[in-house]
Amino acid sequence: MTDTTTRYERIDFQSDQEVRWCPGCGDYTILSAVQTFLASLDIDHEKHVFVSGIGCAARFPYYMSTYGIHAIHGRAPAVASGIAIANPGLTVWIVTGDGDALSIGGNHLIHTMRRNVNLKILLFNNQIYGLTKGQYSPTSETGKHTKTSPMGSVDHPFNPISLALGAEASFVARTIDMDRPHTTKILEAAHRHRGTALIEIYQNCNVFNDKAFAELTGRDERDMNRINLEAGQPVIFGKDNEMGVVVDTSGARTVRVADVGLEAIHVHDPAAPTSAAAYSLSRLSHGPHGPTPVGIFRDHTRDVYEDRVSQQLADAQARRGPGELSKLLASAGTWTVN
Repeated sequence: MTDTTTRYERIDFQSDQEVRWCPGCGDYTILSAVQTFLASLDIDHEKHVFVSGIGCAARFPYYMSTYGIHAIHGRAPAVASGIAIANPGLTVWIVTGDGDALSIGGNHLIHTMRRNVNLKILLFNNQIYGLTKGQYSPTSETGKHTKTSPMGSVDHPFNPISLALGAEASFVARTIDMDRPHTTKILEAAHRHRGTALIEIYQNCNVFNDKAFAELTGRDERDMNRINLEAGQPVIFGKDNEMGVVVDTSGARTVRVADVGLEAIHVHDPAAPTSAAAYSLSRLSHGPHGPTPVGIFRDHTRDVYEDRVSQQLADAQARRGPGELSKLLASAGTWTVN
C-alpha cells in the first residue's frame, strides 16, 4: 500500500513545459496517472529518472518534474540500463512506443528484460507511427491500410506481452489508457517489483488510429472482451461472469463456465515457477480484438542484474584490493605497432 501522508501532490511532478500532444490523445491520461502515482510514493524528485527514445511518447520526460533523458531512437533501454546499474538508488523509468521499442529498439528491449535490470518500461502501444504521421508499426494488424501500406500491411505483428515473456521478463502486465484506477494499480505493482517490469499500455491515437481498442473500452463491447487477470482468482469474464478461460497442454481457450464447471477454469498465478500459463494467456488474442486479458501476466522473483554486478565488484576488491585503471587497460590483449 502507498503512504497516504506524503509530502507531494500531482502538481509537484508537473514540469513548466507546455504539454504538446494532439488534443484527445491517450498520452494525457497516462501522464496524469504517472504523476499522481509518483506523488503518492513520497520519493524525492531527484530519485526518479525518465528515459525516452523517439516518438510521441518520447516527449514524456519534458513534462515530468524529475530527471530525464530524451535519448535516440530505440536506445532508451541501453541508456536507462547504464543509469540503473551505475546508481541502484534511483528509480528508473523508460517511456517508449510500439515503434520505438519493437522496431529499431527491439534488440535493446529484449536484452534489458533478459538481464533483469531493475527498471520499469512503459510501452505505449497505439499500433501506429503517430509522430511521423500514420505509417504502420510492428503491432499494426495484418491488412492495416496506412500511408506506407496503401493496399494493407502484409506484416505479421508482434504481440508485446508474448515477446516480453519469451525474453523472460520477470514482470509483465497490460493496462489501458482510459482506465486510470487499473493503470495506477499496475504501476504500484511494477514499482514494488525488483527487476525489469514491462507494462504494455493500450493507448488511443485519435488522429491516426482512433478507437483501435474500442472492443475493450466501448460500453457495449467491453464486458465480453475484457478479461481481468487477478492473482489467485479464476479467469472469468462476461457481463455475468458466464465466460471463462481453460489452460491445458494445448494452450488457453475461452469456454462457457456452465459447460465445464468453475473447477475447470484456470486460476491465475503470476508468480508461478514457469511462464507457460502466462504465455498461453497472452496468446488468447493477438491484439485488442475479441477476448483480451489485461492485468499482471507475470510477477516472478529472480536475480537482479545490478545485484550480481555489485557482488562481482565486491568479490574482486576483497581478493585484490582497489584496482588501477592503467593496469587494467594494459593487462591483456595489448600489442605494439611499429
